[in-house]
Amino acid sequence: MKMWAWLRRIWVTVLVLFVLSLPVSGRAQQAAHVDVLTVTGVIDTWVAGYISRGISLAEQDGAEAVIIVLNTPGGTMNAMQNITTRLLNARAPIVVFVYPGGAWAASAGTFVTMAANVAAMAPGTTIGAAHPVAASGVEISSDERAKITSFSVSLIQSIAQQRGRNAEWAAKAVRDSVSATAEEALTQQVIDLIASDPNDLLNKVDGRMVKTAAGEITLHTQRAGLANIRMNLPEQFFHTLIDPNIALILLSIGLLAITIELYNPGATIPGIVGGLCLVLAFVALGNLPVNWGGVILVVIAVILFIIDVKVTSVALTVGGLLAFIIGALLLFTPVTLPSPVMPAVSVSPVVVVALGGVLTALFLFVLGAAVRGRKYPVVSGREALIGAFGAATSDLTPNGLVHVKGEVWTARAQGESIRQGDTVQVVGVEGLRLLVVKKPQNEEKKL
Repeated sequence: MKMWAWLRRIWVTVLVLFVLSLPVSGRAQQAAHVDVLTVTGVIDTWVAGYISRGISLAEQDGAEAVIIVLNTPGGTMNAMQNITTRLLNARAPIVVFVYPGGAWAASAGTFVTMAANVAAMAPGTTIGAAHPVAASGVEISSDERAKITSFSVSLIQSIAQQRGRNAEWAAKAVRDSVSATAEEALTQQVIDLIASDPNDLLNKVDGRMVKTAAGEITLHTQRAGLANIRMNLPEQFFHTLIDPNIALILLSIGLLAITIELYNPGATIPGIVGGLCLVLAFVALGNLPVNWGGVILVVIAVILFIIDVKVTSVALTVGGLLAFIIGALLLFTPVTLPSPVMPAVSVSPVVVVALGGVLTALFLFVLGAAVRGRKYPVVSGREALIGAFGAATSDLTPNGLVHVKGEVWTARAQGESIRQGDTVQVVGVEGLRLLVVKKPQNEEKKL
């Protein structure tokens, strides 16, 4: 009874707290506020999902506007199209703010900024350079380039015209990879205003009338509070993968784990870990300007390390290490000069050297020692008894007792019967019983 009373008190307390929280929640939604989304790094599928989710939340909670704080070197075409489509059809006012100082809205970021109801930049930021290149970073063939460029020009001009911005400059950003500072962009009517920080932005957009999918809306942001909407765990996890250092680490761990699984078939865990790491690595590589020649060199490096474990050659070790370092440094370096549209990503030299040293040490000392250990004879355990000599301490007809390596064992004679005192040799182990054979007199050995 005491337990039920205790549980009832807990339930009542939880219910009261829940009810008390409802008015607070309601007041929070009724208060004037602006939802803030922060986009940093490459624009990918998960960023597109995050922006779409944030806009939907703002449409539901009655936000005065959505501010997208943007700092990106670019991203994929599909993600950019999904974002611009969502921005152009949003029922809540959208403000894109290139911030803080030193940030830029390049490539896909230019399209996203153009698609906002209000486009703003902080001093010291840059916009532009939206010339399309292949995802690998290698220049596209002339025919394909012409088609993609034509499509991209049409798209960005359509967005600029819909938002009343400089469509001619937008076309040049695609055709000629032009870029502009915040001041230049304001002068050329690429953006609407310059603000020093989010609070300054709220003051400057206050009173503006914008056209959304829900109709014309006048912004009342001067006294509005800022409500940050952050990426959820899946979005943050996968977006974090889109980093050159993490991509290289995952690729290295995946190759190493698969190698360990091949050396120890049935270990399972290395195989699972390796498979997951390789899948995640290719997810990251698929959203970055990859030089696949670098990937091949990294794979070749691992192959050379594997051969070196068997052969033990200094040349293979040095070759594998050099192949890994060169491959890692080339991993995100296009063969030809890339357009400014591509994200300027590279692997940290510290990460390259550290991974190269770890891989070399693991293959030379850990895996190498394990492989060499397999060549040594077994010196302990039941397997060490096979081939050992001993003496029968009783008749084996066929079962009896033998004395081997200082211990008495039950044994079973294989072939002819064995008499007490005969010399025997162990030929097998069956549970706790030895399988022995009688040795001829001329082959007997002193115990």
